[in-house]
Amino acid sequence: MLAKGLKKGDYIGVIAPSDPIEEKNMEDIDKSVKLMENAGYHVVFGKNVKSNKTGYGATAKEKADDIYQMFKDDKVKAIFCAKGGYNSNSVFDKLDYELIKNNPKIICGFSDSTSILNIIYEKTGLITFHGPTFKSLVSWDTLYAFESFIERMEKHNLSLAKEDDEFITINEGVAEGVLIGGNLNLFTNLIDGKYKVNTENKILFLEDLGVESPPGMISNFFYRLKQNNVFDKINGIWLGNYEHESGVTIEQILLDVLEGKVNFPIIKSNNFGHTDRKVVIPIGTKAKIDTSKKVKIMLQENCVL
Repeated sequence: MLAKGLKKGDYIGVIAPSDPIEEKNMEDIDKSVKLMENAGYHVVFGKNVKSNKTGYGATAKEKADDIYQMFKDDKVKAIFCAKGGYNSNSVFDKLDYELIKNNPKIICGFSDSTSILNIIYEKTGLITFHGPTFKSLVSWDTLYAFESFIERMEKHNLSLAKEDDEFITINEGVAEGVLIGGNLNLFTNLIDGKYKVNTENKILFLEDLGVESPPGMISNFFYRLKQNNVFDKINGIWLGNYEHESGVTIEQILLDVLEGKVNFPIIKSNNFGHTDRKVVIPIGTKAKIDTSKKVKIMLQENCVL
């Protein structure tokens, strides 16, 4: 299911399903507002984006209410998650998935947003977008993420890389499948239980933050995927940014876990994740990996109307 693309004059909604917007964030938030307004858009905020009723953020109901209002509001055409955090999964039981399904809109974020983006796609079929949070539009050293968002949503660009993005091949091959994934830590919580996502015939894209997830923890996450047969189901893997002071790479850890038993292509790039270069990746859209190409992954279909 596709949401409509954006045009000048549209309204962009901002929600905080993870951590709340705090005073220390306001300089970046205000800059992001000006950036979107200068691009021809209006910005509106959910009423609970600054709530700290629990002492560590808004309540699950407050978060769900903001999501509900943004999807219900006909004026709002796209929704940004404000920033990262730890518990966007708190809203799972409180979301009205039928309302979302009947009011398809662009929703974008990364990091902790991984949870809500994949579950909305899984429960409704709506294409969601792994890309910048609202705060991160300006909180890095480049406008790469902002430009990628505009190109994807306004200009319907289907590229998953810019000319100077570099890809490397970890395991050769060609594969097609639907894109799902995001932050590795968060995604491992979505492979079993009540809110399990379907990994059959998917292309899995994964990244993680080295300062929070050292190599041993990354190994733990990959073993969880292995022990739940995820690697037996997927068609390919696209690894994103991961940097740790040890110098151990995410691809090295993955290959250690797989023990040489790899029957699908694996590629790596540094243009998504906890980095300044954040290409907007549509969750739920068909893509193709071809390791013989310079840009080794490409979308196979439109992701907005």
